[in-house]
Amino acid sequence: MKWETAIEKFKTYLKLEKSLSQNSIDAYANDINKLIKFLETNYGGILPTTVVYPHLRDFIASLNEAGTSPRTQARVISGIKSFFKFLLLEGIIDNNPTSLLEAPKVGRKLPNILTVQEINNLLESVDMTKPEAQRNRAILETLYSCGLRVSELINLRVSNLHFRMGFIKIDGKGNKERLIPVSEDAKREIKLYMKSYRTKLNIDPKDEDVLFLNRRGQKLSRVMIFTIIKNLAQKVELGKAISPHTFRHSFASHLVEGGADLRAVQEMLGHESILTTEIYTHLDRDYLKDTIKHFHPRSKEE
Repeated sequence: MKWETAIEKFKTYLKLEKSLSQNSIDAYANDINKLIKFLETNYGGILPTTVVYPHLRDFIASLNEAGTSPRTQARVISGIKSFFKFLLLEGIIDNNPTSLLEAPKVGRKLPNILTVQEINNLLESVDMTKPEAQRNRAILETLYSCGLRVSELINLRVSNLHFRMGFIKIDGKGNKERLIPVSEDAKREIKLYMKSYRTKLNIDPKDEDVLFLNRRGQKLSRVMIFTIIKNLAQKVELGKAISPHTFRHSFASHLVEGGADLRAVQEMLGHESILTTEIYTHLDRDYLKDTIKHFHPRSKEE
């Protein structure tokens, strides 16, 4: 079987059976293509059915020599393992060449978070003389108050706003629905945006139910959300590298710091495993350590 055929079958499997997003599927395919390129360069191009452990071992060694970070290596190995496991399940190969492949050990990387004051500064920096200003305020407040992924934000629908009940419905990863409580601040900003901006747009029929729209009445892109946040961060001279996901991290971290139940935070974030959510308890511990270091009289440097 040729690589192209195997990859297409694998992508179909990831989409239909694993319910992965297109971004995740593309990431898997990209990692497998890195392996293919290496094999073509070093082994004259072999088929997926003839790959053996030494080929993979040499490929990982090449990543290490190229200075690829342990975290990225671990991700690539995970993708390759999933691919060959799929080929084995389908009966395309008889032996799994990745069975001896080990990923480098990586520690958990604690994400950047924003303080409440920093979030307020970003909101207040929005130039309210511009037509899209209220939309941008609503976007920031929704990201922070609801802890959404950027893909969830741009796909949020008007029909999924249940303000009377105090919830919004999200179609998350793997098409899994979840309900998230919506704050009074977020409700206010969204209502102002809909009244002052959205109702005045000539909305594209295909995006009629999409909440956040551009000036052409079409759904916003992921890139546009990143750009809005980047520009505001530069405007306030934030001094941190942030993205839409930073607001999600801040949402979770502030909940944990405030004493929220970890299971409740897991539910609101849409994490499959509570182990993923537990990273915010580490952030909380660091926050406590810093608090002692800076404010306890026995911890201050002379």
